[in-house]
Amino acid sequence: MSSANKNLSDVKPADYGDLSNKVIAIVVSNWNEDITYSLRDACIRTLKSNGISEQNICIEYVPGAYELVYGVSLSNSKHKPDAIIALGCVIKGETDHDKYINQSVATGLMQLNLMLKKPVIFGLLTPNTKQQALDRAGGKYGNKGDEAAITALAMLRLQEESTTHNSKIGF
Repeated sequence: MSSANKNLSDVKPADYGDLSNKVIAIVVSNWNEDITYSLRDACIRTLKSNGISEQNICIEYVPGAYELVYGVSLSNSKHKPDAIIALGCVIKGETDHDKYINQSVATGLMQLNLMLKKPVIFGLLTPNTKQQALDRAGGKYGNKGDEAAITALAMLRLQEESTTHNSKIGF
């Protein structure tokens, strides 16, 4: 869904259950740091406002978006988080580099979702212009860092419900 039609930054805190013991890792690309650090800051605020304690938020930095996948893998080994959020920004340039990087990151994070059996959240902006990135990092379309945090919390709730449901039916 396009940002023009949906903005999770406007969503009020929901009941995600008791999150006091949940650990969330955030892996942030340093490339386009004016964008990615804004995503990070919004992500942290949203996690904290929904009950994740500051000491349970682990942040790691990688040079660029392509390195997010390996950064997520390392962060998983280091912090043993319940969910991991990958934040980056690849702005379209004069070449097709963005297509290769974006596809590689999307595929890598999807594979980690399945391999790690925990939520690995895709928080990679893929705008055509710097202005489009700014619009999604605290501008007119809200902040996709909020949305990444909300997605992580919703997936943790789904995971918890699935585990509880499965234990009741004998799985």
